[in-house]
Amino acid sequence: MKIDTTTVRLVLAIVEEGSISRASDKLNLAVAAASRRVSDLEQQLGATLFRRVPHGVQITEAGDKLLQYIRQIDNLVDRLEGDAQALKHGLDGRIIIGAPKAVIIEFLARDIAGLQRKYPGISLKIVEENSKIVQQLLRDKIIDIGIYEKKSGFLDLPQSLYRQDQLVLVYSRPHFRFAEKPLGIDDILDIPIVSLGKGSAILSAVQRAYRSRGRHFPNNFTANGFDTMLAMVRHGLGVGLMPPEVLRSFHPEETLGSMQLEGDWHHRSYVLSAVDWHAQEQTLRNVVAELLAHSPAE
Repeated sequence: MKIDTTTVRLVLAIVEEGSISRASDKLNLAVAAASRRVSDLEQQLGATLFRRVPHGVQITEAGDKLLQYIRQIDNLVDRLEGDAQALKHGLDGRIIIGAPKAVIIEFLARDIAGLQRKYPGISLKIVEENSKIVQQLLRDKIIDIGIYEKKSGFLDLPQSLYRQDQLVLVYSRPHFRFAEKPLGIDDILDIPIVSLGKGSAILSAVQRAYRSRGRHFPNNFTANGFDTMLAMVRHGLGVGLMPPEVLRSFHPEETLGSMQLEGDWHHRSYVLSAVDWHAQEQTLRNVVAELLAHSPAE
């Protein structure tokens, strides 16, 4: 089987664009050449990846199952290219760090800035993914360091406490009213909640809170990011949950309010795991040590 990098990136572009022609334009390929690449790949795999729909194409069930492998190939190629460039320019090494958006906003961006000042010869790349995918990338050795919510951990890797945070409830003042006191789980069970999607630490926390009361979380409104969550909250579709620092980063208007929550179900501990699998052992140790330098005691 022969799969070149152009075909890999073409498949990913088709999934993103929902169209072979738009994906072709994105990669500067002729539409006929792109279609032939897809057909050749389907013939090699023995599976149909896309089916035609009005105004484009849609990935098939078989294609969706194979997509994770295609993404891994793309990530590994990116890894190869990045490491080669680091060596070419005489850098000490290249380290890829995966973390959820909340961690990047609250802690990691500041830590990375400090790292670059202390170790200017280390090339750093940040991959923003939810806790579940971060662990998958660690498992597949796509990234060197992964930061993820401890309760969602499923990897058999050593963990070091990185940071802790907690969630607040965010709501639209014109649509909801709350007493001036922290809210317990029972106070929010019958209020629609806008949550982040599958694999997110926030969704896991909400699901655990509902289960503690013998309830099933309906998850009627799911957002891919905090910006989308806030858009739904503004229109009164539900309340949201996010760390206060993340809320402040969006410079919320006065019509958006926040409430403290009771208990510890909304408290989160983020842990750091590293995978040492290539010739950058000391570089990796330096980055890990710097990231953990200001971590709270376990």
